[in-house]
Amino acid sequence: MNAVLTTDRLIIREASLGDAAFILQLVNDKGWLTYIGDRNIKTIPAAENYIQKSLLSAYKKDGFGLFLVALKNTNTCIGMCGLVNRPTLDNIDIGFAFLNESCGKGYGYESAKATIDYALNTLNLEKVLGITLATNIPSQKLLKKIGLTLEKEYTNDEGEEMIMYGVERPKHSTKVKIF
Repeated sequence: MNAVLTTDRLIIREASLGDAAFILQLVNDKGWLTYIGDRNIKTIPAAENYIQKSLLSAYKKDGFGLFLVALKNTNTCIGMCGLVNRPTLDNIDIGFAFLNESCGKGYGYESAKATIDYALNTLNLEKVLGITLATNIPSQKLLKKIGLTLEKEYTNDEGEEMIMYGVERPKHSTKVKIF
């Protein structure tokens, strides 16, 4: 296990091919399908392919990516949270997704707060974005709670109404305090 971050309750770590069963479960969870979309990952080999092409390749190319979030006390994976370098955006995007049964327990906030702190204070990124469907109210609330502010509303290439949030690294400070 390659832990990138830890919080009081969570381990945020790189994925491995051994996580295929969890990835298969997560990408077919109701929340993922509703707010992210069907990636047509229906088998363990397809999940392994997703891990290889989407997660592991990002770690190698960018030095970061979407990380798995696991409970510290049991090492059980409950979701993903991390940073995505999207070619369609000018800045890095924070992304997160959790199994439905793990929602409403503060894990999203805890992992996203740690990820924003890591992005701004360890990776020294100047700005981090958060994009979400206009209908994804829980993600909008979380993005605001971790300090991102509304930047714009727009329609993406698929015709979906989107909202973009962002947070910038203060010019006068070397450290950013995330509430």
